[in-house]
Amino acid sequence: MERLQKVIAHAGLASRRKAEELILEGKVKVNGKIVKELGVKVGPNDKVEVNEVPLEKEAPVYFLFYKPRGVISAVSDDKNRKVVTDYFPYINERIYPVGRLDYDTSGLLVLTNDGEFANTLMHPKHEVDKVYVAKVKGMPLRESLKKLEKGIKLEDGKTAPAKTRVLSTDKKKETAIVEITIHEGRNRQVRRMFEAIGHPVIKLKREQYGFLTLDGLTAGDSRELTPHEVKLMRTMASTDPKQRRM
Repeated sequence: MERLQKVIAHAGLASRRKAEELILEGKVKVNGKIVKELGVKVGPNDKVEVNEVPLEKEAPVYFLFYKPRGVISAVSDDKNRKVVTDYFPYINERIYPVGRLDYDTSGLLVLTNDGEFANTLMHPKHEVDKVYVAKVKGMPLRESLKKLEKGIKLEDGKTAPAKTRVLSTDKKKETAIVEITIHEGRNRQVRRMFEAIGHPVIKLKREQYGFLTLDGLTAGDSRELTPHEVKLMRTMASTDPKQRRM
């Protein structure tokens, strides 16, 4: 189930703000009845009409994108900075990112126009693993990394247990490369986790999302997900996390 204004926007008929105006003006019907409330949610079997014209749903599309640093994980930006959809000028569908990566973080991002698919991947209860590689200041001790593995208290609550692995260290530069796997998606979470143990992140990249990787791509590249990959991602996200990790 998705909010009505979001469904109208994703169909390419209007921006979400304009869709809200259309609803408030009584120009939208759901299953033959006029709807004037913005909180209404609709499902795939509901019939939506705007100005008496049935809403035509876009065919679902799914893309894997290697987001460069310095790009916003959004479809627009009020400061006119580059956004991820600028890399898809050839796509007619109104795609949007599943979750987000920080402006200064590069790596794997999924974009789609399938709201149900996006919600399935992002829902906290599904615990889809995300693998990051971080270059950090200093060389974290094992006991410090264990704090991340057990869950560490941040200003917005304790994090779920993470997995960590030191990939390399540079004694001259006093830096380390650490791989960390989490399944939450809080704002700037990985950066805040490393700051909490005294090792600020210098550079951060998401290498993997579920079983999806960046293999064969360079920054700014994208490819369409195969139907099999989409099916596997749905199945993986819908499987109980405990069973998935057995």
